[in-house]
Amino acid sequence: CGVILYIKHLKKQHYVCIECGSNLRINSTDRIENLIDPGSWRPLYETISPCDPLKFNDKKTYPDRLQEAQKRTGFQDAIQTGTGLINNVPVALGVMAFDFMGGSMGSVVGEKITRLIEYATKKGLTLILVCASGGARMQEGILSLMQMAKISAALHTHQSCAKLLYISILTSPTTGGVTASFAMLG
Repeated sequence: CGVILYIKHLKKQHYVCIECGSNLRINSTDRIENLIDPGSWRPLYETISPCDPLKFNDKKTYPDRLQEAQKRTGFQDAIQTGTGLINNVPVALGVMAFDFMGGSMGSVVGEKITRLIEYATKKGLTLILVCASGGARMQEGILSLMQMAKISAALHTHQSCAKLLYISILTSPTTGGVTASFAMLG
Protein backbone atom coordinates (compact mmCIF):
# COMPACT_ATOMS: atom_id res chain seq x y z
CA CYS A 1 0.00 0.00 0.00
CA GLY A 2 3.08 2.26 0.20
CA VAL A 3 2.93 3.23 3.87
CA ILE A 4 6.27 3.52 5.68
CA LEU A 5 6.61 0.75 8.25
CA TYR A 6 9.24 0.43 10.95
CA ILE A 7 10.70 -2.99 11.72
CA LYS A 8 9.93 -2.75 15.44
CA HIS A 9 6.25 -2.05 14.63
CA LEU A 10 6.14 -4.87 12.07
CA LYS A 11 7.54 -7.35 14.58
CA LYS A 12 5.00 -6.25 17.18
CA GLN A 13 2.21 -6.72 14.58
CA HIS A 14 3.61 -10.12 13.44
CA TYR A 15 4.45 -8.64 10.02
CA VAL A 16 0.90 -7.52 9.22
CA CYS A 17 0.68 -4.01 7.75
CA ILE A 18 -1.04 -1.66 10.20
CA GLU A 19 -2.47 0.35 7.29
CA CYS A 20 -3.92 -2.23 4.88
CA GLY A 21 -3.72 -5.54 6.78
CA SER A 22 -1.46 -7.27 4.23
CA ASN A 23 0.75 -10.08 5.48
CA LEU A 24 4.38 -9.28 4.70
CA ARG A 25 7.21 -11.75 4.09
CA ILE A 26 8.99 -12.88 7.28
CA ASN A 27 12.61 -14.04 7.28
CA SER A 28 13.44 -17.41 8.82
CA THR A 29 15.08 -16.01 11.96
CA ASP A 30 12.05 -13.85 12.80
CA ARG A 31 9.73 -16.77 12.07
CA ILE A 32 11.64 -18.93 14.56
CA GLU A 33 11.39 -16.13 17.14
CA ASN A 34 7.61 -15.96 16.53
CA LEU A 35 7.10 -19.72 16.87
CA ILE A 36 9.53 -20.93 19.53
CA ASP A 37 9.40 -20.12 23.25
CA PRO A 38 12.10 -17.56 24.15
CA GLY A 39 15.47 -19.13 24.97
CA SER A 40 14.48 -22.65 23.88
CA TRP A 41 15.86 -22.73 20.29
CA ARG A 42 18.71 -25.21 19.78
CA PRO A 43 20.04 -25.27 16.20
CA LEU A 44 20.98 -28.58 14.59
CA TYR A 45 23.24 -29.41 11.63
CA GLU A 46 24.60 -25.87 11.12
CA THR A 47 27.92 -27.05 9.72
CA ILE A 48 26.60 -28.98 6.71
CA SER A 49 27.96 -27.14 3.68
CA PRO A 50 27.10 -27.28 -0.01
CA CYS A 51 29.54 -28.39 -2.69
CA ASP A 52 29.61 -28.00 -6.47
CA PRO A 53 29.58 -31.54 -7.90
CA LEU A 54 28.40 -30.40 -11.35
CA LYS A 55 30.81 -27.44 -11.62
CA PHE A 56 27.76 -25.41 -12.62
CA ASN A 57 28.42 -22.05 -14.26
CA ASP A 58 26.03 -19.56 -15.82
CA LYS A 59 26.81 -15.85 -15.40
CA LYS A 60 28.49 -16.74 -12.09
CA THR A 61 29.87 -19.95 -10.70
CA TYR A 62 27.73 -21.86 -8.23
CA PRO A 63 30.31 -21.41 -5.42
CA ASP A 64 30.22 -17.63 -6.05
CA ARG A 65 26.42 -17.60 -5.80
CA LEU A 66 26.57 -19.64 -2.60
CA GLN A 67 29.18 -17.35 -1.09
CA GLU A 68 27.07 -14.28 -1.92
CA ALA A 69 23.97 -15.80 -0.32
CA GLN A 70 25.94 -16.95 2.74
CA LYS A 71 27.40 -13.49 3.22
CA ARG A 72 24.03 -11.75 2.74
CA THR A 73 22.03 -14.05 5.05
CA GLY A 74 24.56 -15.44 7.51
CA PHE A 75 23.33 -19.00 6.79
CA GLN A 76 25.13 -21.97 5.24
CA ASP A 77 22.09 -22.76 3.09
CA ALA A 78 18.35 -22.20 2.63
CA ILE A 79 17.03 -23.75 5.86
CA GLN A 80 17.47 -23.45 9.60
CA THR A 81 16.82 -26.62 11.58
CA GLY A 82 16.68 -27.25 15.29
CA THR A 83 14.59 -28.02 18.33
CA GLY A 84 12.68 -25.85 20.72
CA LEU A 85 9.55 -25.50 22.75
CA ILE A 86 6.16 -24.20 21.65
CA ASN A 87 4.07 -23.50 24.76
CA ASN A 88 6.46 -25.83 26.62
CA VAL A 89 5.89 -28.68 24.13
CA PRO A 90 9.16 -29.93 22.55
CA VAL A 91 9.24 -29.86 18.74
CA ALA A 92 11.68 -30.33 15.88
CA LEU A 93 11.49 -27.33 13.56
CA GLY A 94 12.80 -26.56 10.10
CA VAL A 95 12.29 -23.08 8.63
CA MET A 96 13.20 -22.42 5.02
CA ALA A 97 14.94 -19.14 4.17
CA PHE A 98 13.57 -17.70 0.92
CA ASP A 99 16.21 -14.97 1.06
CA PHE A 100 18.89 -17.64 0.44
CA MET A 101 18.78 -18.34 -3.31
CA GLY A 102 14.98 -18.27 -3.38
CA GLY A 103 14.76 -20.94 -0.69
CA SER A 104 15.76 -23.46 -3.33
CA MET A 105 16.11 -27.07 -2.23
CA GLY A 106 19.55 -28.49 -2.87
CA SER A 107 21.51 -31.33 -1.31
CA VAL A 108 22.17 -29.44 1.96
CA VAL A 109 18.50 -28.53 2.45
CA GLY A 110 17.55 -32.14 1.73
CA GLU A 111 20.16 -33.53 4.10
CA LYS A 112 19.27 -31.14 6.93
CA ILE A 113 15.55 -31.86 6.60
CA THR A 114 16.13 -35.62 6.43
CA ARG A 115 18.38 -35.56 9.50
CA LEU A 116 15.81 -33.41 11.33
CA ILE A 117 13.04 -35.88 10.49
CA GLU A 118 15.17 -38.81 11.64
CA TYR A 119 16.03 -36.95 14.87
CA ALA A 120 12.34 -36.15 15.50
CA THR A 121 11.39 -39.77 14.84
CA LYS A 122 14.08 -41.11 17.17
CA LYS A 123 13.15 -38.65 19.96
CA GLY A 124 9.37 -38.96 19.44
CA LEU A 125 8.94 -35.27 18.61
CA THR A 126 6.34 -33.46 16.57
CA LEU A 127 7.94 -32.19 13.36
CA ILE A 128 7.13 -28.77 11.92
CA LEU A 129 8.49 -27.59 8.56
CA VAL A 130 7.87 -24.01 7.45
CA CYS A 131 8.11 -24.05 3.66
CA ALA A 132 9.22 -21.05 1.59
CA SER A 133 10.82 -22.14 -1.63
CA GLY A 134 11.06 -21.49 -5.32
CA GLY A 135 11.65 -25.22 -5.85
CA ALA A 136 14.61 -27.42 -6.64
CA ARG A 137 18.06 -25.82 -6.97
CA MET A 138 18.91 -25.92 -10.66
CA GLN A 139 22.67 -25.60 -10.01
CA GLU A 140 22.63 -29.09 -8.46
CA GLY A 141 20.61 -30.81 -11.17
CA ILE A 142 19.41 -34.33 -10.36
CA LEU A 143 21.05 -34.20 -6.91
CA SER A 144 18.51 -31.55 -6.00
CA LEU A 145 15.59 -33.57 -7.34
CA MET A 146 16.73 -36.67 -5.42
CA GLN A 147 16.06 -34.80 -2.17
CA MET A 148 12.32 -35.01 -2.82
CA ALA A 149 12.34 -38.82 -2.57
CA LYS A 150 14.79 -38.90 0.34
CA ILE A 151 12.71 -36.49 2.43
CA SER A 152 9.43 -38.19 1.52
CA ALA A 153 10.81 -41.59 2.58
CA ALA A 154 11.94 -40.21 5.95
CA LEU A 155 8.52 -38.58 6.41
CA HIS A 156 6.81 -41.90 5.69
CA THR A 157 8.74 -43.48 8.55
CA HIS A 158 7.96 -40.54 10.86
CA GLN A 159 4.23 -40.48 10.09
CA SER A 160 3.22 -44.01 9.14
CA CYS A 161 5.66 -46.20 11.05
CA ALA A 162 6.32 -44.12 14.18
CA LYS A 163 2.80 -42.54 14.11
CA LEU A 164 4.20 -39.08 14.90
CA LEU A 165 2.74 -35.71 13.96
CA TYR A 166 4.10 -33.72 11.02
CA ILE A 167 2.87 -30.18 10.41
CA SER A 168 3.72 -28.46 7.14
CA ILE A 169 3.25 -24.68 7.09
CA LEU A 170 3.08 -23.25 3.58
CA THR A 171 4.20 -19.66 3.20
CA SER A 172 4.41 -17.47 0.14
CA PRO A 173 5.98 -18.58 -2.09
CA THR A 174 6.15 -22.36 -1.94
CA THR A 175 6.45 -23.90 -5.39
CA GLY A 176 8.15 -26.58 -7.48
CA GLY A 177 9.84 -29.62 -5.99
CA VAL A 178 9.14 -28.58 -2.40
CA THR A 179 5.41 -28.42 -3.15
CA ALA A 180 5.60 -31.68 -5.09
CA SER A 181 7.11 -33.49 -2.11
CA PHE A 182 7.27 -32.74 1.61
CA ALA A 183 5.23 -29.51 1.67
CA MET A 184 2.06 -31.40 0.75
CA LEU A 185 2.62 -34.42 2.99
CA GLY A 186 1.75 -32.71 6.29
